[in-house]
Amino acid sequence: MLTKITIADYMTEHVFTLKKDTGVMEAIKSLLSHKVTAAPVVDDNGRLLGIFSEKDSMKVVLATAYNQGMSGTVGEFMTTDTISVNAEDSIVDLAERFLDTSVRTFPVFNDGDFVGVVTKTDVLRALTAIK
Repeated sequence: MLTKITIADYMTEHVFTLKKDTGVMEAIKSLLSHKVTAAPVVDDNGRLLGIFSEKDSMKVVLATAYNQGMSGTVGEFMTTDTISVNAEDSIVDLAERFLDTSVRTFPVFNDGDFVGVVTKTDVLRALTAIK
């Protein structure tokens, strides 16, 4: 039964996103206020450029400590080598991918288009929805 559930069934479609020229302090405040661990970074056409995550924010902490300043843009700190998943993949396959990586949020694509994100919490929601 769980194998028939797809990522599309539990992913978040209306995603909070960032732009690469957003200041890093503004981006970190946005992650905190939206209560998310990562946000996709998109261009003006909605194409995925990367992900800005809590881990990337740790780079900002270190840069701030070493350089004695809190400046920079999301584009300078974001992860551009992202691992993505397909919306029609099984939630079980996704659980296996989460076990194989430290990534907490995957961008989701459908027919080459960025359509949302999926997290470990989404996998757990799928599991608890089984009757």
